[in-house]
Amino acid sequence: MNILCLDQFGELGGAQRCLLDLFPGLIGQGWGVHLAAPDDGQLAQRALALHVTVDPIVCGPYSSGSKTLADMARFTAQTPQLAHLIRELVRRYAADLIYVNGPRLLPAAALAAHKGPRVLFHAHSLLGGSARRVAGRSLEAVRAAMVASCRFVALPLLAYSGDRGIRVVYNGVSRMSRPERGPARDELRIGVIGRVSPEKGQADFVRAARLVHAASPECRFVVCGAPLFSNPAAVRYYQDLQALAEGFPVEFTGWKENVEDVLAALDLLVVPSAAVDATPRVILEAFAAGVPVMAFAAGGIPEIVEPGVTGFLVEERSPQSLALAVLDVLDAPQLRRQVAARACAKARGEFSLRRYQAQMVEAVAAAVRTP
Repeated sequence: MNILCLDQFGELGGAQRCLLDLFPGLIGQGWGVHLAAPDDGQLAQRALALHVTVDPIVCGPYSSGSKTLADMARFTAQTPQLAHLIRELVRRYAADLIYVNGPRLLPAAALAAHKGPRVLFHAHSLLGGSARRVAGRSLEAVRAAMVASCRFVALPLLAYSGDRGIRVVYNGVSRMSRPERGPARDELRIGVIGRVSPEKGQADFVRAARLVHAASPECRFVVCGAPLFSNPAAVRYYQDLQALAEGFPVEFTGWKENVEDVLAALDLLVVPSAAVDATPRVILEAFAAGVPVMAFAAGGIPEIVEPGVTGFLVEERSPQSLALAVLDVLDAPQLRRQVAARACAKARGEFSLRRYQAQMVEAVAAAVRTP
């Protein structure tokens, strides 16, 4: 079997890392795997290193958030061009399946797949408004198979799934070395890790950190990450964060490729995501590294974090509530260790990379089998 994978971004966000995680599982089945994606980031290089063929495509650029008239005009012009290119790639590689890893490419994939190969859409984020309607029409047109990263992401797409349903496959992570924490340190390090963007909530983290530091001056804070996807609004947001953090101990590390090293230095990972976030990959990475997690009970996060068992959830999304919850947890070191140990065990079973690959391989095989 041959699979043509499409991605709308060339930089490495969570969805792109999931795709890279999947490639070895697909190749291990003896299947031919081919990728078409923009060549403006590391995705293409990483795919080539995994023995995946790579072809460049142009998708965008588009504004972040609400789309402008120029964005809509660009999308309308690019879609038939992309459909033509995808159709050519399907012929070149004799593709049995088009695996769409981002919603912007669904209309072009649907046009290219007319009377052609099956389509599988992997939904990693919440789709709403016109984006959901455009994606939904494309999914219906080709009776696409669907996989979602969590139930929160799947729910708005159920209307377009017909009798096919939607498989929910949670992300998986590799085992990480679980660092020995050693004796209690004088200072406690609390961090947030990930793409810098308003929906990731770093501003709430910095505001909460100010309150925590006022009550516990021994605490130190880390913001690890950078704006991605050529997003000017996120760059401005990053600059505002740095201004907000002036005058107390917040370290801005920029992007770090080795998240294991960053986690090893933390006593607590905070995930202050907005209500639209799905299931941030960094939570599972922290589980695997034995680092306790505190997160807002937003989006799909409650699907993977069991409060008081594998992590800590904050119901009210405010810096004040977050700061109070952090201070409570910092006063309970034994509880932090117990929660981290249970989360680590869960990561090695329910959220393992092997489990993720096996479930996704089955979803791909089923999509091709379905008439």
